[in-house]
Amino acid sequence: MHHFVARCLLLFLGTLISLVHSKTDSPDVSALNVMFKSLNSPSQLRGWKSSGGDPCGDYWEGITCSGSSVTEINLRDHNLSGQLGYQLSSLSSVKIFDVSKNNLNGDIPYQLPPNAQRIELSENNFNGNVPYSISQMTNLEEINLSHNQLNGQLSDMFAKVQKIKSFDVSNNQLSDKLPNSLANLSNLNSLHLQNNQFTGTINVLTDLPLNDLNVENNKFTGWIPNELKGIDKLRTGGNSWSTGPAPPPPPGAQHRRRPNKQEKDSEGSNKSLRKGLIIGFSCFGGISLLLFLLFVFTRRKPPPPSSHFLDEDMISAHKGFTPLHSQELGTGTYVGILKEPKDFKSTDPGNADIKSLLKSPSMGLRRSISGRVSFSENEFANRLKGRKSTSVQVVPYSLADLQKNTDNFAPERLLGEGTIGRVYRAKYPEGKVLAVKKIDSSLFQGQKPEDFSKLVTNISKLHHPNIAELVGYCSEQGHNMLIYDYFRNGSLHEFLHVADDFSKPLTWNTRVRIALGVARAVEYLHDVCSPSMVHKNIKSSNILLDLELNPHLSDYGMACFHLRTSQNLGMGYNAPECTKPSAYTLKSDVYSFGVVMLELLTGRMPVDNERPRSEQCLVKWARPLLHDIDALAGMVDPALRGLYPPKSLPPFADIVSLCVQTDPERRAPISQVVQALVRLVQQSTLNMKEDLSSSCRTTDTEYEIV
Repeated sequence: MHHFVARCLLLFLGTLISLVHSKTDSPDVSALNVMFKSLNSPSQLRGWKSSGGDPCGDYWEGITCSGSSVTEINLRDHNLSGQLGYQLSSLSSVKIFDVSKNNLNGDIPYQLPPNAQRIELSENNFNGNVPYSISQMTNLEEINLSHNQLNGQLSDMFAKVQKIKSFDVSNNQLSDKLPNSLANLSNLNSLHLQNNQFTGTINVLTDLPLNDLNVENNKFTGWIPNELKGIDKLRTGGNSWSTGPAPPPPPGAQHRRRPNKQEKDSEGSNKSLRKGLIIGFSCFGGISLLLFLLFVFTRRKPPPPSSHFLDEDMISAHKGFTPLHSQELGTGTYVGILKEPKDFKSTDPGNADIKSLLKSPSMGLRRSISGRVSFSENEFANRLKGRKSTSVQVVPYSLADLQKNTDNFAPERLLGEGTIGRVYRAKYPEGKVLAVKKIDSSLFQGQKPEDFSKLVTNISKLHHPNIAELVGYCSEQGHNMLIYDYFRNGSLHEFLHVADDFSKPLTWNTRVRIALGVARAVEYLHDVCSPSMVHKNIKSSNILLDLELNPHLSDYGMACFHLRTSQNLGMGYNAPECTKPSAYTLKSDVYSFGVVMLELLTGRMPVDNERPRSEQCLVKWARPLLHDIDALAGMVDPALRGLYPPKSLPPFADIVSLCVQTDPERRAPISQVVQALVRLVQQSTLNMKEDLSSSCRTTDTEYEIV
C-alpha cells in the first residue's frame, strides 16, 4: 500500500514538474498578448490569446519554443494587418522573427527582439525610419526591411553589429548619404539598397567582403570604386555616376581593387606555382634558406611599440567628426587647475560595480509608434567608466570656411538662439557636421582681444564623457565663435516638449540614465575643476543627446557673459535667490538640475501658461506632491503609458526634492545627488524583472495600439 501511494505521489510530482516546465516565461506571454491585440486579434492565429495563455505548452500558430522560452516567431504570409506592439524587447530568447508578406503598417517598433539573429519585415506597409535600436542587436546576422515605405536616412548604427551578413532595405524611400559605420560590417556578404533615394558616394563599401551588391536606381554620384568592380553580383545602374577617369587617391591612401573571376583563377594558379617552387626549393636548399632567414631576422630592428597608434585609432573611432588639422591656440593662459577626479565611494558594498554613469545606448528610446516600451535588463548593462577623457586638440577655423559651410549663416541653418548668441549647423562636403556658436559681438565691448583667447583656452581644458567638448574656434573681423560636434538627436527639451510625446517618448530607464549623466557632468564642474565652475545655465535645451541618447551638457564656461543679467536662465530654472548676478552659486546649479529632473519625471515645461494657474510653475506645483506616494503616480509623464517601476518613483522624487529646496543651504551638493542616482539605478536593476511583470499585468488590458 505504501509503495502504491509512493508511486502515485511520484507520478503526480512528475506531472506537476512537466506542467511547470511547459509554462511559458511571463514576459514572453505578455509580449505575445500585446502583439496579438496590436494585430487586431486575427482569427487566423490559432491558439493566440489577448491575455494569458501558454504558447510553449499549447499550440500557438507560428510559435516555436525551447523549454519555457519563445525562440522563433514565423508569421510569414498570414494576411495580418495592424502593428506589432510595444513589447518585443521582452522576447529576449527569440532568434528568428519573421512577419514578412503581410499588411502591417505604422512605424517599425523601436525595440525589436534584442537577441534575434534573423529579422524579416519585408513586403509590408511599414513607414518611418529604420529603428536605431538595431545598433545594439549584436547577434543579428540577417535583416530584411525591403518593400516597405521607410523614409529618412540610415543612422550611424552599424559600429557594434559586425555579425550581419545580409542587409536589405531595397524598395523603400530612404535618402541621404550612407553612414560611415557601414564600413564596420566585416562579415557583410549581401547588401541590397536598390530603388531608394540614397545620395553621395558608395566609397564606404570598398573594404567589405561583399559578393552581392545592388545599388541600382538611387541618386548615387562619384565613381564606382575599383575595389567593388570584382564583386560577382554587382548591379549599379540607374544612378548618376561620373564619367571619365576617377581622380587619384589622396596621398597615402591605399586602394585595393577586388580581383574578378579571371584574375582570381590566375592568382590561384600563381599561388600553386609559387607553392610548388617553394616546396621544390626547400627540398634542395632548405637548410641554406633557414640559415638565410635566421640571419635576416636577427639583424632586423624590433618594430616600435604600436599601442600609441592603437589608442589613436580607438579615440578617432569614438570621436565624432574631428578636424583634420591642429594648431596651437596661442598665448592664452589657463587660470584653473584640474584636480584628480574622485572615484565614487559607496558605503553599500552592493554598489561596488557602479562607480559612474551606467549607460544604455539603445533600449528604449525613440520613434516607436505606440511609445510604450518595456524594461530590459540591458537598459543599464554597459557602464561608461569614470575617467579623464582624452584631450581633443582644439583647432582654429577661418571665417571664410564657416561662412561657406553654413551658407553664410543662413536662417535655415539656425539650430537655436540664446542670451549669448546663435548656434548654426555647418555641413562639410565630406560629411562632417559641426555646431557653430556665434557669440553676440556686443558682449565683447570693452574687452581685450586676448579675453576670447583665454576663454577658448579655459573651455578647451574641460573633458568629460557627459559634456559637449569644444573642438574649434574662430576669431576674425570682430566675429567670435565656438565650435562643437553636432548632436543629431538634438536636445532633451526637444525630446520632452517638441516631439509627439506618444510617438517618440523616452523610457523611464533612459530618463534616469540621462539624469545621472547630467549630474556627473555637473559634479565634474563643481568638484573636479579648480576653482569650481558654476554653470549658471542648466536647462533641458542645453542637454544634448547623441545617437545613443547619452547626455552631453553644453553652454558651460560662459559665466563671464552672464554678468550683465540675472535672467540668463530660461524661465522656471532660476533658483529663488538668483535675483542678481552675484547670487549664482553651486547650489543654484543644483536647483536648476532639479528642475530638469522634474521635466524628466512629468514631461512638463518649467513654465506653462496654458495650464491652470496653480500648475503653471512646475516647481511650485510639484514640490508639495513629491512626498505624497499616492500623488506621484499622477505626476508621471503620460507618454510613459504606465511603463515604469513604481518602486523607483519615491526615491527619484526624493532626489528632486533635495535639489529644489527654497533654502539653498538645504539643497544637497551635487556629489550626493550623483550617489543617490547611482543607488536608484542599482535598485531599479535589481527590481526590474518584478516591476516589469507587475506592470505588464496591469497595463496590457488598459492600453491598445491605435
